[in-house]
Amino acid sequence: MPTNTIKNASLPTLNDGEIHYLDGPKSRHFELGFAFNVFREFIKGFRALHFVGPCITVFGSARFKEGHVYYEKAREVGKAIAATGFTTMTGGGPGIMEAANRGAFEAGGRSVGCNIVLPFEQHHNPYMQKSVNIRYFFVRKVLLLKYSYAFIILPGGWGTMDELFETLTLVQTKVMHNFPVVLVGKSYFQPLMDYLHFMETQKTISPEDLNLVLLTDDVEEAIAHVEKYIQAHYKISKKGRPFWWLFEKV
Repeated sequence: MPTNTIKNASLPTLNDGEIHYLDGPKSRHFELGFAFNVFREFIKGFRALHFVGPCITVFGSARFKEGHVYYEKAREVGKAIAATGFTTMTGGGPGIMEAANRGAFEAGGRSVGCNIVLPFEQHHNPYMQKSVNIRYFFVRKVLLLKYSYAFIILPGGWGTMDELFETLTLVQTKVMHNFPVVLVGKSYFQPLMDYLHFMETQKTISPEDLNLVLLTDDVEEAIAHVEKYIQAHYKISKKGRPFWWLFEKV
């Protein structure tokens, strides 16, 4: 069991109002309360993660267990990220997320997570120095993107595809910098890449939209691709020191 990890505190649970907040118009009182809750979640995330960067975010399934080929591949990814000096950020849960955090943690690197609060309890994994629990997926996705210079995606399901295409959409529309996106797992992602190239032939996406998407099984190639692009295009600056009077912590 790792040492110096975050405390294994019980997670908050969602109430019925929060689960069904997309049912349609509700009372003005409810809508105002929801807006304040969203604002509060953003502030909580900003405070928790302000000093963790620069990061590389790893996305992937929560379902793979230790010993699975993709779990062990994600563990290699976390270790490789730690060697670059970047912080490994994940969704904070089990599976690929745990493996990436674990690889970074065991290598002595910085490892953080942004866990989602679900109707059924999802515990954060123990391989992080810092984690924050977020109630809304859209807030969580903003936080997972906000602090990172690159995104490494391993096999996953609906949630992973949502995160992948959200990232690609933001890059395509210039809302976010053209940070590199790496897919790790050729046998899993090749059919998806084939379809993306089909989309290109149909002119629903442009050839340049795929320039930053690398498909590989090689962790060293993935990290080299990320490092090369970042070094060529971006200067990473350190964050300032925390203010004690704001109760901030590194």
